[in-house]
Amino acid sequence: MTLAIVDLGYGNIGSIRIAFERLGVTPILTADPGEIARADRVVLPGVGAAAFAMARIEERGLGDVLRAFPRPLLGICLGMQLLFDRSEEEDAACLALIEGVVRRLEPAAGLSVPHMGWSRLAVADPGCGLADGDYVYFAHSYACDDGPATIARADHGRPIPAAIRQGNVLGAQFHPERSGAAGARFLRAFLDS
Repeated sequence: MTLAIVDLGYGNIGSIRIAFERLGVTPILTADPGEIARADRVVLPGVGAAAFAMARIEERGLGDVLRAFPRPLLGICLGMQLLFDRSEEEDAACLALIEGVVRRLEPAAGLSVPHMGWSRLAVADPGCGLADGDYVYFAHSYACDDGPATIARADHGRPIPAAIRQGNVLGAQFHPERSGAAGARFLRAFLDS
């Protein structure tokens, strides 16, 4: 199996690579459109701002490759947000693989933004490798709307989609590479999908 991690020149790709290596898969780190198009699985990681990340994706000729990718594609954190139509962060147009908008989290009583730390999950699709009550690690200020693609939720003053799935596209707002056994199960389920 060829697993490609999209390398945009910044972000958390090292820890994601190590998480997959612990599962027995050695990923390639690449920004080459051909390598990504030929991969069996693709991971789109990301930290930072949506507009900057989308500019990097389009500059490298990866937007159309990711939009057309027919096999399992996983977006992590900002990578998940980029799967949606757009982000309110700098009004960025995104990949539009899943219908919806990414919005800034609103502070709630006793809760801060960014949402950083461990949160408990309510899981609607146990086939994703996660279970009700699992704790996973979050670090984000924006989140997608809760909708039909949501397969796991956390609570941060409102339901936060922690994981989404639509067709071959999977997303994790949380960081599976930092979420211990629950994160490893999620990544294993992605590899096995």
